[in-house]
Amino acid sequence: MIKLRLLGAALLLSSCLFSQKITELSSGTTASFRGLHAVSKSIIWASGSAGTIGKSLDGGVSWQWQQIKGFEKREFRDIHAFDEKNALVIAIAEPAQILRTNDGGKNWQIVFTDSTKGMFLDAVDFFDAKNGLVVGDPINGEVYFASTTDAGNTWKKLVQENSIQVTEGEAFFASSGTNIRMTSPKSFLLVSGGKASNFYINTSKTVLPLKQGAESTGANSIDQHKSTLIVVGGDFSNDKDTAAACAVSFDKGSHWNLFSLASGYKSCVKYVFGKTWISSGTSGVDISNDNGKTWRNFSKLSFHVISVVPRAKKVILAGGRGRFATIEW
Repeated sequence: MIKLRLLGAALLLSSCLFSQKITELSSGTTASFRGLHAVSKSIIWASGSAGTIGKSLDGGVSWQWQQIKGFEKREFRDIHAFDEKNALVIAIAEPAQILRTNDGGKNWQIVFTDSTKGMFLDAVDFFDAKNGLVVGDPINGEVYFASTTDAGNTWKKLVQENSIQVTEGEAFFASSGTNIRMTSPKSFLLVSGGKASNFYINTSKTVLPLKQGAESTGANSIDQHKSTLIVVGGDFSNDKDTAAACAVSFDKGSHWNLFSLASGYKSCVKYVFGKTWISSGTSGVDISNDNGKTWRNFSKLSFHVISVVPRAKKVILAGGRGRFATIEW
């Protein structure tokens, strides 16, 4: 009887872990999205092509869309929102610019501009409500950073004592705004791709075991939960290739293990709960229930970016042609 009860409990746990539901959302736009931030169960911000920014106040059921004047031919590759009123976006490419709103998107102010030749901002992340960091492709072989300590109202180009020097052909993919993660007001995790793919803790570098060597290969995204770090990428020019597309560290980045994704190249990875992680890309959506050791394909639909809904076992996904969806457990 005890064995039967234990078996029943194990089956119930397995059923809960693998019971997800995907719901496609009607967005009403055809723009492509790589910036996404679920602030709460109801408030979601998104940014994408053709100067498009969207906001939902009902969990993605309905959207308010706008095209920022003067940015109709530019892309907003990442977005960070603080609440219903305050948000900021980064615009590519030259000049590199950051825009911010404090009235829910009615007005946007340019709070940062850098016209240096070769500028390309890739991602922005915040440690808390005040401290943020934006990373850009290397300029003259040195990684570009700008930081803020006042919630993105003002930014300062970062000149580090020991700057990060990259190898030729190494850069950062602006595929989902998730290649950098702040771990304190003055520290961060960062992953690179291209002809070289590396993991950085501040200026300390470790070579990743991911596929690399070409402009389309390497790491795209990193996320962390406690001591576990997961990095995904691969080769976006051959997105069905599952080899060398997922690297996992169980000791905060000291050692890396290579595991196979189920469906190929991924542009985003996020921790959800327990040992459950989710990754997305043009090859589809994969889910792991064992901290990245094994993955199963959950959906063949293409999504560029994922945002985890706070305090809920639910994620929002966004991709090309206005595609949005939710997955909940």
